[in-house]
Amino acid sequence: MIYLDTSVALASLLAEDRRPPAALWHETLVSSRLTEYEIWTRLHARGLAVSHGEGARALIGRLALLELAPPILARALDGFPGATAPRTLDALHLASCAWLMDRGQAVVLASYDRRMTAIADAMDIPSFDLGDL
Repeated sequence: MIYLDTSVALASLLAEDRRPPAALWHETLVSSRLTEYEIWTRLHARGLAVSHGEGARALIGRLALLELAPPILARALDGFPGATAPRTLDALHLASCAWLMDRGQAVVLASYDRRMTAIADAMDIPSFDLGDL
């Protein structure tokens, strides 16, 4: 399963220069409920909620969303390997990945965030090939 980071969802929705490959959308996609809030917050901040709302709802509807349940929040408090500490929201995403892995799920992270992918690599979470970052 592919854990979809918000950076990839927003790149797709906002038609940024970097866009995920079409093959990504044929995979089983999972993310944190946090992604839904991050998407809508960014759309509202840019005044794009009306014009991009349908696309956002469709993208979010494709995801299996993990709730920010106490075990995931607790994992975010445990710290992360590597020389660089994750930002708060990234820690919650990485904790969600770790929670899935602790339950025997094979997880691959799709993210454009190099800092996040470096920490994921230190956690033995492979990255989905998004092409050039």
